[in-house]
Amino acid sequence: MIIDLRSDTVTKPTKGMLEAMFSAEVGDDVFGEDPTVIALEAKTAKLFNKEAALFCPSGTMTNQIAIKVHTQPGDEVLCDVTSHIYNYESGGISFNSGVQAKLIHGERGRITGQQVVENINPDYDWLTPTRLVSIENTGNRAGGSYYSIQQMQELAKVCRENHLNYHLDGARIFNAITENNYSTKDVGKLFDSISVCLSKGLGAPAGSLLLGNKEFIKKARRVRKVFGGGMRQAGYLAAAGIYALDNHVRRLKEDHKRAKNLSKVINGLAYVDDVLPVDTNIIIFNLDKKIKAENFVKQLATKNIKASGFGKQAIRFVTHLDFTDEMLEKVEKILKSS
Repeated sequence: MIIDLRSDTVTKPTKGMLEAMFSAEVGDDVFGEDPTVIALEAKTAKLFNKEAALFCPSGTMTNQIAIKVHTQPGDEVLCDVTSHIYNYESGGISFNSGVQAKLIHGERGRITGQQVVENINPDYDWLTPTRLVSIENTGNRAGGSYYSIQQMQELAKVCRENHLNYHLDGARIFNAITENNYSTKDVGKLFDSISVCLSKGLGAPAGSLLLGNKEFIKKARRVRKVFGGGMRQAGYLAAAGIYALDNHVRRLKEDHKRAKNLSKVINGLAYVDDVLPVDTNIIIFNLDKKIKAENFVKQLATKNIKASGFGKQAIRFVTHLDFTDEMLEKVEKILKSS
């Protein structure tokens, strides 16, 4: 039995999801004629109370499209130092949009309205125009931390008052919602654009959606084509997304419970220095300085456990749809015996 804890992107479609995919009605989405894609876009837009949505192959593409539409070359985007758009999108901020990032050191990936105010450039022609604020919820590199509704509202207020666009990288937004008392509609009304990923905790094989008003999505659709993201009979993938939204959101609590149980075991290991607080389905822990993350990952692999090194001493585990209680027990035993 191989146990893969590298990411929640490693899942396989469930039987029900496969059946939905095989029975999907499809057309050519570049011509706007795939009924299942249209249904997924309408469903997700309605969930977040946005006017429109655009189905794309990946969350990196939806984020990069949003940055491109919201900015002009020479502009600046404010984001946390741990942000996915800065660390894990291959330099796309500068490559695709000619925009630079100003990094803010938030608290576990969460920036504040006051920090944004302090980092907005004055309107001088020798300074970069500040145009966009992007936040990530939940924060991947921050260990699955999430924003409260009050924190997001504070940022929205600052953005409105300072005429800044406000984007949400919601790759794991449903994980955040599951642990909070806010809804998709509460989130939707705060942001100018939202990226929602279907292939992480929700278990779809591919796909993300970009949400916004009709004018924004019209521009985004053109940028998607420029980026090479036009798809044809994409309804087979869209059907998986619809199934995921209908069946895999509530069960996210199971992933969170297993992550928290596993973190308790890790906290008690002599060779672990510390564990970041576990809020959702991501566990990041730092090994004793004598142990390199690279060697630890190799050691786990010999015992059929896949993990991700997250730095010289850091390891990341991510629980997901295909990680069972039986697997949890096996991982705990192996960690204790290492």
